[in-house]
Order: sequence, then C-alpha cells, then structure tokens
Amino acid sequence: MIAYNHYIKFIPELKNDKKTKGTFSNTITIEESYEKNVENNLKFHWTFFNNQGRNIDLYTDRELSRSVKGQPWKFNIENVMTFFWKSGSTTIYYTKQKDFTNELLEYWSLHTLLPIYFTVEEVFYFLHAGAVEVEGDPILFVAESYGGKSTMTDFFIKKNHSMISDDKVAIFKQDGVDYAVPSHPHHRPYRKAEDLGYFVKNMAICPKPIYAIYTLEGADVDADITIKELHGVEKFRVLRLSSQINLGFLKRQRFAMLADIARIVPIYQVKVPWNLDRLQEVYGAICKHFKEIK
Repeated sequence: MIAYNHYIKFIPELKNDKKTKGTFSNTITIEESYEKNVENNLKFHWTFFNNQGRNIDLYTDRELSRSVKGQPWKFNIENVMTFFWKSGSTTIYYTKQKDFTNELLEYWSLHTLLPIYFTVEEVFYFLHAGAVEVEGDPILFVAESYGGKSTMTDFFIKKNHSMISDDKVAIFKQDGVDYAVPSHPHHRPYRKAEDLGYFVKNMAICPKPIYAIYTLEGADVDADITIKELHGVEKFRVLRLSSQINLGFLKRQRFAMLADIARIVPIYQVKVPWNLDRLQEVYGAICKHFKEIK
C-alpha cells in the first residue's frame, strides 16, 4: 500500500492490502514482534487526548529537543497494540493486545501511527486539514471542529477531484516550496470510530506544491458566500489552530514551519452558509475563485 509517499509493507501481509506494482526507495515495514517486553523501561512519555475512545501514549528514554539516531520509541494504543521503533529505522514492530484485529492494525497504522512516526522523525509536518486537487494543484480546507472541513472535502471528491487527504495533510519543504503529500486512499466523511472509511480510487499520486489554503467560517443559512484573503497574524492564527501532532519537544520546529507556510502560501477565508443545500454554491464559488487567482 502507498501512504505518505512511502510503500507501507505489513508483515504478516494484510488480506485487504491493495497490491502495488513496481519498487519503491521509500519503504516502511510494519512487522509483528513476538517479544512482549520490548522497550518497557521508557520513562518519558506524552499522553494524547482520548482518541476514538482509547487512551494513546508515546514513550521514549530521555528528555529531548529532537530525536537522535537509535533512540527508542514506544507508541501504545489502549487494549489494541503497542508499536516500537528506533529513530533512523524504517522498520516498526508491534505487539498485540486483547482487542487486536487486522482491521484495527490497518486503521491505527495509517491514520495515527505513521503521522506520529513521520513527525518524530522530522520527515513531514502535519496540518489538520482536508485536501484535494483543483486543476491538478493542491488546495487545503481547514476549519474548527465540526466546521465543515470533512463535508467540503467530501463534496469535492464527489465532483471527481483527486483526494490528497481527508484529515491529516503531510507537508515538507523543498527548494523554498511547501509540498502537500498524498496520505492514504481512504475517505471517512462520517464519524464511525476506528474505521478507515471507504476506498478512494481517484487518489492523488505524488507530492505537489500547495497552491492555496481555504479556512471555512460558518455563516447564517441565507448569508452571502464571500471569499477574502488573510494577511499577517491572521494567517498564522489559522495555521496554529490547524496544527496537528503538537509534541512539546518539537515546538521550535513547529513554529518555524507554521511561519514559513504563512509566508509562502496564500490563505483565504470562506464564509460558508450553514445549509447543506447550498454546498453546490460554495463549491462553485471556490472553483471560480481558484481560477481567478491562478
């Protein structure tokens, strides 16, 4: 399976894994370990907010400002599984717990583990956003919780726009340009717990420069649909609220990345009427605006 511009190889192999032809220089192996007491002496840890009804925790062996090669990490999902890896390695091991299933392995690996792994390893930075391609260029949708991000992403996908991500957008910088990286080919326009969603055939296939970010702001059902460009601190505020996987020891790196995105990528505020019957209008307004700025 291709995810986050890497080939993800599960051992043992998952039955529903989509076969991928060719060879890949970037491969992450997720492999079952039968050593139940691997790295149980890691005393420094970060507890994430309750996720999908489970507690999740990240552990390591030292206080730090960033990871170093060979540093041990443990990521535990309550009653499901525990992942282990060492910084610099592309093999991640897991041990099973009582609620383990292959479906949960796939869900937690693609949806949560890999973004944390890539963040710790400083491969990608993540924004909590939906992302699609318009005329081949990536645009991102950000919003407060229940602010319509998933709904807007879903509407664009149904209009045959390629999906980049429906929840976590991986970003890296190269030659002064911020690139959006396709996540994994699943879309979840609903809130069923621990479910990857349905398979997306029309998936973006390679990283591309981010063209624009649209922040969705709710409005009255009969309000006009307006789009305006944000500047300065307003841009940084939008990005800070959309920041994902905010590990304290990477605070400096996170601030630098947010400032860089705010400097380079245009951000537009879209007033979205709180009325599903008007989604076609919003879709049309964003597409029209995109053509104008392009």
